[in-house]
Amino acid sequence: MYGYDQNVSAGQQQQYAAPQQMAGGYGEQPLYPEPSPPSLADAVRAFTTGSLSAEDFQQIFATSKVYCPRGDTPGFLALHNTQQPVIPMFTTLKELRRYAGKESKYFVITGAEVIDLLPTGYGFVLDMEGDHRMVFDAKAVEQMVDYAMRRMYG
Repeated sequence: MYGYDQNVSAGQQQQYAAPQQMAGGYGEQPLYPEPSPPSLADAVRAFTTGSLSAEDFQQIFATSKVYCPRGDTPGFLALHNTQQPVIPMFTTLKELRRYAGKESKYFVITGAEVIDLLPTGYGFVLDMEGDHRMVFDAKAVEQMVDYAMRRMYG
């Protein structure tokens, strides 16, 4: 028993016992920590080499931070000198700095927010200057939106 003993007489010191910790019990550190999910950069590499499925990539993308260059007004910066307009995005701040320079302005959002906020008809490119650049055209973005809706609403 822990806590206080109701049968303590005056002048006796109350004794407290620490709660027992059992395997898997409350407050106990696990013997083996849960593996952390792969970073977005790792997921990009795995997806581009074919060792990660599209569904697994999208799940990682949805919860990952995405770094986006920004201008003086709110919103995405788009590149219009491509077949379709695309928005450059980056898996890390280092990749963004490689593309836009050390003093560039940027904002950070999740991949799920990207899918939610991306204007219709736009695609995006991840790590434009990186070794594993990925381009998602407007059709691929629509498919990502459809997949997210199916997962969310069935």
